[in-house]
Amino acid sequence: MRIAVGSGNPVKRRAVETAVASTVEAPEVVTESVDSGVSEQPYGQSETITGAETRARNALAAGAYDLGVGLEGGVARIDGAEELFLVMWTVVTDGEQLGHGSGPSFRLPDRIAGRVEAGEELGPVMDDVLGEEDVAKNQGAAGVLSAGVVDRDDALAAGVAAAMGPFVTDHY
Repeated sequence: MRIAVGSGNPVKRRAVETAVASTVEAPEVVTESVDSGVSEQPYGQSETITGAETRARNALAAGAYDLGVGLEGGVARIDGAEELFLVMWTVVTDGEQLGHGSGPSFRLPDRIAGRVEAGEELGPVMDDVLGEEDVAKNQGAAGVLSAGVVDRDDALAAGVAAAMGPFVTDHY
């Protein structure tokens, strides 16, 4: 099965490879750098889901693929909590149906949330706060905010596994 990941980010490719390893026979996972159709820093659940859906559709359309996968990280306010959260949404499509899933959500520390709400993108803010480069392509904010218990690969793989449900089980 040929699976296109709608991103050139190696973390997203690894997450898809991990998520499909035990449910898809001989998966070939390919990255396709595609547009998300949303802002660089999606704000809110809806915009983040839209970005994942657009990436999945665009990835599928980019070549001869069986599935397209879109992974989108965003920030959102969540009903019942006052703080700003990192959210992750994933979408898988075969061109006819969509599978949706999400990774864990992490509360952003106030000093980071304030900068993001002022218009900065989370990735560069994390790089600045940590004094590192490419946090988003390594452990990600998830790894930083969980002290390494859950890294970005794990968090995204959980979302992909959830979104793959309609394509790997007969429960849908």
